[in-house]
Amino acid sequence: MQDEDLPLWLPRLAAQGGPRFLQIADAIQTAVADGSLNPGDRLPPQRRLAAQLDVDLTTITRAYDEARRRHLLEGRGARGTYVAAPKVELTSILDLSMNTPPPPDGVDFDDMLKQGLSQVLMRTDAELLMTYHLGGGSNSDRKAGAQWLEPMFGDLEPEQVVVCPGAQAAIAALILALTQPGDVILAEPTSYPGLRVATTQLGRRIIAVEADKHGMIPQMLSQACLQHKPGLIYLNPTLQNPTAITIPQRRRKELASIAKRGNVRIIEDDPYWLLADAPPPPIAAFAPEQVVYVSTLSKCLTPGLRVAFVLIRNPHERERFLAALRSFALMTTPLTAALATLWILDGSAARLMEGIRKEASLRHWMARDILAGRYSGAGDGLHVWLELPGYWNSSQLARAADREGIAITPAEAFATDNRSDSGSVNAIRISLGSIKDRERLQAGLQRLSQLLARRPESFSATASYLP
Repeated sequence: MQDEDLPLWLPRLAAQGGPRFLQIADAIQTAVADGSLNPGDRLPPQRRLAAQLDVDLTTITRAYDEARRRHLLEGRGARGTYVAAPKVELTSILDLSMNTPPPPDGVDFDDMLKQGLSQVLMRTDAELLMTYHLGGGSNSDRKAGAQWLEPMFGDLEPEQVVVCPGAQAAIAALILALTQPGDVILAEPTSYPGLRVATTQLGRRIIAVEADKHGMIPQMLSQACLQHKPGLIYLNPTLQNPTAITIPQRRRKELASIAKRGNVRIIEDDPYWLLADAPPPPIAAFAPEQVVYVSTLSKCLTPGLRVAFVLIRNPHERERFLAALRSFALMTTPLTAALATLWILDGSAARLMEGIRKEASLRHWMARDILAGRYSGAGDGLHVWLELPGYWNSSQLARAADREGIAITPAEAFATDNRSDSGSVNAIRISLGSIKDRERLQAGLQRLSQLLARRPESFSATASYLP
């Protein structure tokens, strides 16, 4: 292939530049932005461009589909593919603050939802879907939960699984069931904000244990157990929220061993395990009786299901947990629980999750490209933990980003313990799934990158940011 054979707007494809179809789509977007391509221009036929670039036709088809998804191109039947007129954007805020799964490419979620609900209504008495149910889930729901957890643990007895209305409710009920007022809960210095909320509301105390690039440090946990006699240890070991750290297997074993020696229960909150590339076995695999394992569908499928599965092997603790859960959340909504069960048992959940994994991976490629040297992610999961240059602090940047129409979450939103040094962390969490369209996500990341490159102004206004 000769350079002169290529359209002027299309550079050569880079071997290390990420998926080729994304490189081509990005080149189209750049050409539209700089005027090399204008509305109404006709693009080369797909077969011709595939031959010029020496790639297969599928790559070009995916590139054109991606460009259409970004509202850059429009098909005109037999006449070919043309640059589309610019789309008027009415939504000003680019939300990079909320950790939700991205819409999967190639999966019609609307159709999947309609079909699923139709199947649930056909197979289930409507009265049963609109009445009270015993907490913990039906036999079918628990069977689905056991199947959902099979990649982590292999075969499980369904009665060991409790179905809950979301991970936050599960964590609060576990704190209520397994600790007493005034008890200490140990956690990493930066962690899921919902833990701090539940701990404070229930009259317990949270104390931070030092962590490094591999997660909570075993020696520090051992010292903290001796000093504070904790009621619980909380860990989010896979693609941790917010740092995106995955605790390696050896350290997981060490943490489990310390908890066993001290007879301290661990809450293993593990929403991202199924989204991670080759994650280590859960901590619960090394200390089955010591660890309660929580897996929510909110981060792998969709928050609207409000379904989480809790693996709790001790039958007495399971009953205490159910009693605590009933005190504020009598049951999971039967309709959404039935839909989740149907999707898991018929394979729809696995297909949806695989689509979300692929979409998340593409979005990480985008973030890696735009944020360049600042990106430190692993290429999987839903978020990136971005350490900031010294001339920005995270709160200041969050306020400045807000003025630019971008929502981000500063490090202090994740601080677990005011007495720790967690407030000194100078970073932000960027969520890659909360913006539906890749084009708008790209615009948000580019705007943020430009903001990071500028020196901050002085801001006197204060603001509050939610996780």
